Amino acid sequence: MQPVAFIPSPSQGVWHLGFIPIRAYALMIIIGIVVAVWVGERRWAARGGTPGVVMDIAIWAVPFGLLGGRLYHVITDYQRYFGSGRDPVDALKIWEGGLGIWGAILLGALGAVIGCRRRGISVSAMADTVAPGIALAQAIGRWGNYWNQELYGRPLNAFWALEIDQGHRPRLDNGNLDPRYADVATYHPTFLYESLWCVGVAILVVWAHRRFKLAHGRVFALYVAAYTVGRFWIEALRIDDAHHILGMRLNDWTALIVFAGAVAYLYLARNKTGPETVTVGPDAAPAAAPSAPAATSEAPEGAPESAAPAKPAEPAAPAEKAEAAGDGEGADDAGTPAEKADAPGRDEKPHDAAEEDTAGDGAPAADDPGDDADRTSDEDDRETGAATAEADEPEADADPGTTEKTGGHDESDESDEADQSGESEESAEPKAAGNAGERGEAEAVKDAK
Repeated sequence: MQPVAFIPSPSQGVWHLGFIPIRAYALMIIIGIVVAVWVGERRWAARGGTPGVVMDIAIWAVPFGLLGGRLYHVITDYQRYFGSGRDPVDALKIWEGGLGIWGAILLGALGAVIGCRRRGISVSAMADTVAPGIALAQAIGRWGNYWNQELYGRPLNAFWALEIDQGHRPRLDNGNLDPRYADVATYHPTFLYESLWCVGVAILVVWAHRRFKLAHGRVFALYVAAYTVGRFWIEALRIDDAHHILGMRLNDWTALIVFAGAVAYLYLARNKTGPETVTVGPDAAPAAAPSAPAATSEAPEGAPESAAPAKPAEPAAPAEKAEAAGDGEGADDAGTPAEKADAPGRDEKPHDAAEEDTAGDGAPAADDPGDDADRTSDEDDRETGAATAEADEPEADADPGTTEKTGGHDESDESDEADQSGESEESAEPKAAGNAGERGEAEAVKDAK
């Protein structure tokens, strides 16, 4: 039986590039993965996610998914690889076909969860994002069954029927061609049914996401529920070997259970709200920057003194010095400690000159009570200046900019002393004149008596 029109089967599914085989089945899977990642990246960026994250998650999800798909197929169809006349090594030949979608989704999801945890993003947000891409990847991957002429349905006499050559038709346990299909050339193209169904599922979940603002894994749950509905009736058309439970194929029971779980999640998460993390933080918190050392005036131990010189104290301005000297008090506090030590010596000169002027007038200085008071005041000033100089000497010694380090005053220090000495002498002249006036008044009072 052969219809007038049908879908022809490919003459081959493997090409050789030198000694490298290029298998159509593997190409379909690779193209599907690329499309899924591309769609996922666009959708992730549209919701404000960090670019490149979907690719990072795919690095975990794809290997886990391939492993899970192969394990599910080998476990559920173990009779093909183990037992009398079977070679267990064939279980590793993934390029010959045999990936169970249920195992691929299960372990693929585990890999995605690991990747999301490592990147610090929401697992549910990622699942919702990649759901349409996964459906499209399945739609493309199913064409691998076409190139391998496998997983077709019951005989069909229609223009869309798929032609299957005798080498790929069902066989008995002894390897002979099943007589029921010996003269049947066309069958249901179940790969095409599932491919078109998956495209419809991708469109459905994108529309529902926009229309109902689904989030927190409900988009992915809708994808799973919709896919299992199609898989149930498509699986019922297939005639390849499979385990049956209560008259139904194992994959039909699996589809029913997964469908129930997806619908239950849609109901339980119907009111779930809240933010979902879509931006990536660093894998590890950056190390804290070392705190700056506290400022100190002391140079580090073992470092040369010039490494951290202390700022020398600035001498008082000349105007301030003159004002302090004119007041007669606190003049010895201005300037450096060395100048303070020299101050008593400079103060003696004006007083001696005043005594000589008084002695020239014929009045004995010893009998002048004003003289005694002035001398007492001058002695107190000199003692105060000497005490201040002694108190300031440790600071001068600790200062790396003092004369002990340089070996003596430089020329600028000597010029400062000369200027200060001249200013002190000029400020002492009015004081001496005042003392002379006081002595004159005291002498006049004495003569009157």
